[in-house]
Parts: sequence; structure tokens; C-alpha cells
Amino acid sequence: MPLQPDVCDPWPVDLACCDLPDGTSQETIERWQLVASIFLFRLSGRRLGPSCPIKVRPCRRTCLEALPWLTPHWGAVGPWVPYLSDGVWRNASVCGCRGDCSCEELCEIRLDGPVYDIVAVQDGPVTLPGTAYRVDGSGTLLRTDGECWPDCQDMAAAEGEENTLTVTYRTGLPLDEAAVVAVSALTCHLIKGCGTGSGACGCKPNRNLSRLTRQGVEMEFADPTLIYSEGRTGIPEVDLWLITVNPYRQTSPSRVYSPDFPRPRLVR
Repeated sequence: MPLQPDVCDPWPVDLACCDLPDGTSQETIERWQLVASIFLFRLSGRRLGPSCPIKVRPCRRTCLEALPWLTPHWGAVGPWVPYLSDGVWRNASVCGCRGDCSCEELCEIRLDGPVYDIVAVQDGPVTLPGTAYRVDGSGTLLRTDGECWPDCQDMAAAEGEENTLTVTYRTGLPLDEAAVVAVSALTCHLIKGCGTGSGACGCKPNRNLSRLTRQGVEMEFADPTLIYSEGRTGIPEVDLWLITVNPYRQTSPSRVYSPDFPRPRLVR
């Protein structure tokens, strides 16, 4: 997918050490909790999860995907297609693929990951239970109930109709305790920047004093825009976390694309 989906649900926070202003409403906390989560998701390289749900119409993986050069020369007639490997003619299955560690053919789908969790899988009009599939690695959706994913689907049909397959999932790496500390500190900072806790005034800058002259009462504060331009916030807990998870200030995760493998169709 060309763009990483943003955050829809706020990251968990622990505000036990945050001296919130009197009268701070739960609505204000939840608002700035979501804002802090969006900020840190973007500053950390858009790799932490969970993201907003993504809905795709995927194609089932077959052994022919590993042999893209066969497609123009051999039609998918019958369950097997011959190919030449190391001077020996072999058969490739068009209905499933046997992995290196599997004795049976696997029925699986590749999803752009890393997959945080599966929200729903709809095979035609039926929504499959979570026991019917599992996610292996960072993005392989494997059917485990003895059935298999459809060989093909009607892309012109709406989701939920016959001969369709729709997978809704979220991407991102799991959050750890360090991430919770970082988003909690930023949430606390944003709430206190509102003054009265009404949630209408926004955030006040973190004014770091860099020079003070006592007799002339001259003070100099660091320019916060310089900190922001480096992908930092000026809050120690937040910046320490950002340095460890995104030391090179990447704006998005690295991706490798292959023209030989079909990608799931994204549903808007």
C-alpha cells in the first residue's frame, strides 16, 4: 500500500504521575490521548500499531507465484502445471503450495504487513470465526479449519456477495511499556498546555531555558521549532523513546516491492 494508514484508536496511557489540572474532563483526556498517539505514530516512522483498519480483496497464494515466468507460456489447465528445474521436469500446483516445513499443501494469503491483528474475514456472505485462520510471520494469513480460500473472486461484486473474499485487518508492531510511558508523557504535556483543561487552547511550547543573566534579568529560551524540525518534542521521556525506536528519523517503514507477485486490492 502506498501510504501507511493513520491511528484511529488511542494508545494506552498511564496518567498516574501526571498532575492534571482541576476540572479536566474525560473527554479532554481522550482527545489529547488520541492526538498524542497520532503524533508518536508519525514521529516513530509509522511502524507501531495498531493502525486504522484496512480492508482488502486479496488473491490466494499459489505455487505459480514463485514461477512467474510460467504464466505467459502455460495456461492454468488442471491442478498441475509442468516446469523445468535443474534439468528435471516437475509439477507446480495451481491450487496450493507446499512449504519447506510442511508435508501438506498450504492455503494462505499474503497481506501487506506487519499485521497487528485481524478484524474480520468475510468469505462471501459468511464472516469466519477467529478459529478458522491464523497469521504466520508478519503477514501470511493461513486457513486452519480444513477449508481453503477461494481460487478467485468476483472483483465487480460488492463485499459480502457470493464469490467474494474481504479481509479487514490492522497493521503495526505491538506497543511495549516504553511506548506507553512516551505517549503518557506527551498526553500529560498536551493536556496541561490547555490551561483550564477545556481542550480548546492547544499546546503551549516546552520553553527550555538556555541562558540567564541575573543582574539584567535577561533570559534566553531555546527555539522550539529547531527541536520539532529534528523530529523531537523536547520532553525527555518522549525523545528518549523516539531515539531508540527511530534513531534515523525515518518517516515511513522501508518496503520492498516485486512486480512478480500480485498485491491485494485495497477497498476504499
